[in-house]
Amino acid sequence: MHRSSEDKKLNILVLEPYHGGSHKSFLSGLQKHIPFNYHLMTLPARKWKWRMRLAAPYFADRLHKSNKRYDRILCTTFLDVATFRGLAPSWCREVALLTYFHENQFVYPVQVDDERDFHFALTNVTTALASDRLAFNSGYNLNTFLHGIEKLLKKSHDLKLASAIKTIKSKSTVLHPGIDFSAIDRAEEPERSGPPVIVWNHRWEHDKNPELFFNTLVALDMKGIDFRVIVLGESFKEHPSVFETVQKSLSKKILQFGYAKTRSEYAAWLRRGDIVVSTASHEFYGISIIEAVRAGCRPLLPDKLSYPELFPSDCLYKEKDLLHHLKEEIANSRRLSNKQSLKLTNRYSWDTLASDYISWIYG
Repeated sequence: MHRSSEDKKLNILVLEPYHGGSHKSFLSGLQKHIPFNYHLMTLPARKWKWRMRLAAPYFADRLHKSNKRYDRILCTTFLDVATFRGLAPSWCREVALLTYFHENQFVYPVQVDDERDFHFALTNVTTALASDRLAFNSGYNLNTFLHGIEKLLKKSHDLKLASAIKTIKSKSTVLHPGIDFSAIDRAEEPERSGPPVIVWNHRWEHDKNPELFFNTLVALDMKGIDFRVIVLGESFKEHPSVFETVQKSLSKKILQFGYAKTRSEYAAWLRRGDIVVSTASHEFYGISIIEAVRAGCRPLLPDKLSYPELFPSDCLYKEKDLLHHLKEEIANSRRLSNKQSLKLTNRYSWDTLASDYISWIYG
């Protein structure tokens, strides 16, 4: 889509009640790579339930105290859009409001001991209905959202909302979040020696199923199969106990164990890897896997969630077959060539996706 440079300078109000993690990096990439003027209203990434309940009146009140207007409004699903548009100044109902779905509350993982509160999923539904355009970070995210609506409405007695799914589908698109590969591309390829190196670069949380990953490594070690492991990813005050256990039991295999402090350090560790593994039981997209593949790691991924739409079938495994496939990957000890890694990841870069975002924002 061709636009003049003057046309491209739309003023976009960004409302982000949960400004951290993937939400924060997404907005940073958007501002860097998509040529509009962005005006951010954000809240720190904590207390997500309070954010979903009260961010809408909070932001609406701030806008009433301001005389500024914008050409577009961009938000994510931690904002209750229906409530926001009802409470905000009238101009907020006159300009296009776009919602980006990083996740949906129908299949978003809950704490182990929590019962799922479907009122948050219903907030996602009314947000989708009250938005002008929607983008989902994966087809898996969109499909589970639509399926969740269908399943929930079967329980809604005489409140069937017959056209809800059709309406939401008509204004939805899949837009992968762009990735900035510059740090990975700059990282030097180290001299390779010793056994193959397996990378884990996910959040240290139960939904990433670290027990399966580390139990598989222990089983391989007991079979006398030689390998090394790099454990990256963000950890929190409370995380699965398997991390402490395996840090001791596999201490002689571990090259790195913990969060990389800088982007360049993270990229350097990825470059040392040969194989990247996911054992996730939940994944809406998979940025960490794509980054490791960009660095040359061969992916070994569950044949479910978002992975089948991101990578070819020869990268996928059935859960019961992980030990067998990882054993084979270690025996083959083949990193991806630069040509292979670029082919698998170029379509997820901001440069490739920029025109799609511009079209979505313009409408």
